Amino acid sequence: MHDLLGNFQIKVNEKTYVKDPETSILGKRIVEHSIQLIDEIGFEAFTFKKLGARISSNESSVYRYFENKHKLLLYLTSWYWAWVEYQIVLNTYSLSDPSEKLKKIISIITEKIKNDSNFTHISEMLLNKIIINEYSKSFLTKEVDEENKEGYFSIYKNLINRIKKAIAEYDSSYPYPASLASTLVEGSLHQHFLTDHFPSMTDCVGKTTPTDFYSHLLFSTLNNHNQ
Repeated sequence: MHDLLGNFQIKVNEKTYVKDPETSILGKRIVEHSIQLIDEIGFEAFTFKKLGARISSNESSVYRYFENKHKLLLYLTSWYWAWVEYQIVLNTYSLSDPSEKLKKIISIITEKIKNDSNFTHISEMLLNKIIINEYSKSFLTKEVDEENKEGYFSIYKNLINRIKKAIAEYDSSYPYPASLASTLVEGSLHQHFLTDHFPSMTDCVGKTTPTDFYSHLLFSTLNNHNQ
């Protein structure tokens, strides 16, 4: 299984790009350095002109791969959530105990990210920081409903559905598995944001981690809802 997944290639909605960046050295450099640049200066200040200067290429070369920076952000966030689901599949395929499976999923969603050697041109650690700080900008737009119809968020929705199924496997009688699954993912991002910027607003500081909090929250909720 590990050998098979080692050759795994993440697929992102084709509508997010003009040309698949995975098909060329330049495309991979665009992805690699866009992650670095967005992490350094933020999405608002990020432009294709700055990215072109960063990679010593014309701004027009970036437009050959991505229509605009919003589409680039959709690509990066979709890639990240596909990678997270890949991690869940990789680390839970041999777990038959629903409790152990759910514990592993919680840890994957909430723990600090480490770089994955299978994707050398992408820093998952930096991309995770972008997701924490910038992900909401990919969908808090006037076009969100139309983009949802076009499948831009299908990878993220697939991830939530996978977690929802794991919750249902642990307790099929729990009436809100989708809400709990999305709360885990979105809430984890928020807790990491608070830890980094507003530590007085979270208990996830010092020895306490978002993994501790969400493990307690999910299992307390699931174990106590019938009492």
